[in-house]
Amino acid sequence: MKDREFAIDGRSGILHGATVLLSPHWDRRPADIEIDTLVIHAVSLPPGEFDTSDVIDLFMGRLKPTAQPGYDELATSRVSAHFLVSREGQIFQFVSIMSRAWHAGVSEFEGREKVNDFSVGVELIGSDGCAFTDHQYGSLRHLTKAIVSICPGITGNRVVGHSDVAPGRKTDPGPHFDWKRYLASVGL
Repeated sequence: MKDREFAIDGRSGILHGATVLLSPHWDRRPADIEIDTLVIHAVSLPPGEFDTSDVIDLFMGRLKPTAQPGYDELATSRVSAHFLVSREGQIFQFVSIMSRAWHAGVSEFEGREKVNDFSVGVELIGSDGCAFTDHQYGSLRHLTKAIVSICPGITGNRVVGHSDVAPGRKTDPGPHFDWKRYLASVGL
């Protein structure tokens, strides 16, 4: 993959090269806000299983409450992320990066609450209990470079895990996410 294959259109906020599925779960960012934080997440539905279809259904607001135990509560959740990276490295986009996705929930970073206001959220299919794939690291590298190219306020110290912005409530991307490898690959 070449970085230029994954350029984000500065007007639409859409990543060329991604599978675009526009979620209904988003809204406008506050006026005059700088997008200066990237939040890395991990997700699996059902827990511990790595098929992307149920996560896609969740972000699209169409998760069936009877499909799996515990889905009845999730099915009414209004949640999304800007991007999702499958175990095979496929990138899905659900929300323009110019808009606010609903990924961080109740959150705070460097004294600022409502992290969704000023961040881009990237979900990786995975869990706290296992390593992420080489395909995911490769796609995440290209995706991060594309994001940073139009959001230059995102620097190495502003790329964080969900656990960093919602400590005690969230643990992802977890201990198996190789931060050193990832940040070195993107030059942050």
